[in-house]
Amino acid sequence: MTSPVAYGLHTVRMLLERSPARVRRVLLVGGRDAGRVAELRALASKTGVAVETADAALLDRLAEGERHQGVVAELAARGGDPETQLEEALEAAGASPLLLVLDGVTDPHNLGACLRSADAAGVAAVVAPRDRAAGLTPVARKVAAGAAETVPFVSVVNLARTLRELKERGIWLVGTTGDADKSLYDLDLSGPIAIVMGSEGEGMRRLTRECCDDLVRIPMAGAVESLNVSVATGVVLFEAVRQRASAKGKTGR
Repeated sequence: MTSPVAYGLHTVRMLLERSPARVRRVLLVGGRDAGRVAELRALASKTGVAVETADAALLDRLAEGERHQGVVAELAARGGDPETQLEEALEAAGASPLLLVLDGVTDPHNLGACLRSADAAGVAAVVAPRDRAAGLTPVARKVAAGAAETVPFVSVVNLARTLRELKERGIWLVGTTGDADKSLYDLDLSGPIAIVMGSEGEGMRRLTRECCDDLVRIPMAGAVESLNVSVATGVVLFEAVRQRASAKGKTGR
């Protein structure tokens, strides 16, 4: 099987509820057909998705050794090129989109957590480079808990070029770095913006940093100098959510 897969009871259930058209079939390990597994089988039947029985060894291989809870979903590949995907996401977002850019996040657990925060924050799309970065692996999908199917994930060949194109569309690029002069809480995040997060170890690359219109830091009061990238992503995104909700309330729109 060369198709992308997702695994785990919660992840597959979210897929069947939110994006059943993306699920080609569900594989269930033999001998389990009670409780949540039975509910999953019924949901698949309701949405018209085929369910097949498979041995545990096959599911172990498809899930790359991760804990799959006896269920794996085979997915249809997403169509369209990155430029088209991003264009469609921006059109759907309206006049003031909120984007998340991940510059070289390599841990699929971090990527999945970032996607989950992006979904909760109403992000229009997550943009990441194709090379030297985590992709939508089964691990990332499971950690994302369904968010990998609700938030467009746009993998681009040239991140710096994509950032310049976003700037031309009037989207303000806000990069995050520990040595920035401005605090996150001193910047207006209520307009059309893209939050740019760096990689786990090195942060933003030079070209990415040079593309940013503003650089901000998260104030740290303790002895720890930095946060995990997925935690920092949640902090920044929800400060943007807070500001945007406040601005919307003031204008009555």
